[in-house]
Amino acid sequence: MNKRITLTLFLVILVLSVAVRFYKFTNPIADWHAWRQADTSSVSRTFVEEGIDLLHPRYHDLSNVPSGKDNPQGYRFVEFPIYNFFQAILYKSLRLFTLEEWGRLITIFSSTVSAVFIFLIVQKRQSRLAALIASFFFCFLPFNVYFGRTILPDPSMVAASLGGIYFFDLWASKKSIIYYLLSIILVALALLLKPFALFFFLPIIYIAYEGFGLSFLKNWRLYLFAGLSITPLILWRLWMMQYPEGIPFTGWLFNFPPIRFKGAFFYWLFADRIARLILGFWGIVIFAFGFFVRSKNILFFLSFVLSSLIYLTVIASGNVRHDYYQILIVPTVAIFMGLGGEFLLSQAKSFGKRNEGIILFITSLTFSMIFGWYFVRDFYNINNPPLLRAGAAVDKLIPKDAKIVANLEGDTTLLYATKRKGWASYQSSMEDLIKMGADYMLIVNPKSFDYSYQKTYKVVESKPEFILFNLREVSK
Repeated sequence: MNKRITLTLFLVILVLSVAVRFYKFTNPIADWHAWRQADTSSVSRTFVEEGIDLLHPRYHDLSNVPSGKDNPQGYRFVEFPIYNFFQAILYKSLRLFTLEEWGRLITIFSSTVSAVFIFLIVQKRQSRLAALIASFFFCFLPFNVYFGRTILPDPSMVAASLGGIYFFDLWASKKSIIYYLLSIILVALALLLKPFALFFFLPIIYIAYEGFGLSFLKNWRLYLFAGLSITPLILWRLWMMQYPEGIPFTGWLFNFPPIRFKGAFFYWLFADRIARLILGFWGIVIFAFGFFVRSKNILFFLSFVLSSLIYLTVIASGNVRHDYYQILIVPTVAIFMGLGGEFLLSQAKSFGKRNEGIILFITSLTFSMIFGWYFVRDFYNINNPPLLRAGAAVDKLIPKDAKIVANLEGDTTLLYATKRKGWASYQSSMEDLIKMGADYMLIVNPKSFDYSYQKTYKVVESKPEFILFNLREVSK
């Protein structure tokens, strides 16, 4: 394929990729996986309101639900808050968008960068055609379109991981110190954004073996690379151990309740998530043909597959419970769809079936996108509008420094909507919560028994959609 044509088509793909991610760009945080998005954006909002303190990230939830320990300071120690730093600093410097929209823009930028690195990796290792197809699917698989504009650190981690792999590959072949340093920086950044990035550096190990043979085990540059890459993560994890109340319990992510290698494990991950949600069923055809492509670098590409399988297996319960955990395996899926697309469009002619290959590719592509969109379209919906209206009302009715009980069984979406610190669950009795500092209580979509609180606490505002109680004033 002509280089100029390839570049033109790739730029068109990138522009359209950005454009489709602006669908419902102004959505408040109340769509699919609003809970995790609210947690992320809450740290950024705290940076805006109280100043940026990267070593002491805090958010609005003061409950003991995430860690099992009382958290009166609202500490939030998960990923190093690089994403939150940029979200907050961009909002404070450029008030062109809301805080939430800046978060979406960072993710859209990260998704675009990931598409660039996928193109560069596949072009270097396979062909321009395969690179174009791989980047196309990464950009337009409906699953990745939705999550490629959410307020989550995962897409940024994917971009940093792919960049680290690409520049390491360049360093291994050209031995330039610039590529070496860039790879270290990006790998370290990926690990800080999400430690799960560690599962996806098997391609780097393969590149090291490919370039140095078994002597890579004795190469001091590789040990230096590994040490410099992982040290920031180790330091961060050691630092955060001082604040156990701010560290969510994560033991369940591995295999609790036990599900690894059971029928439900295979169904949810391979049949429901990968086959249905990501590939829209028909994409399986293109993906599968990726394993038939003739490539001297097939082992390099298979290292992505092995990385993904190890990740799905080790973080079994996390992946089964949350579909956004599969954001990390989308590059692997896209790469093999690129290889499969190349096989169907060009290499199939060696079997005397080029026309059939083209027809099969177009058919599978079309139905994959149609079904993929069908399965993902509801992710954009705001399923609980009263939650947002209640949050907006509370923001006008109570002082900025008031603390509120906004019970949603631990889900922080309602608490985030109020723009107040407080508790996202009834972790204790109401009397104990008042002693901890609770001033108000908000109930959304109240049931009949919820009105019994008005016998004890003063009603600030009552509507069919919500009730707001003042816990500091006795009902008369």
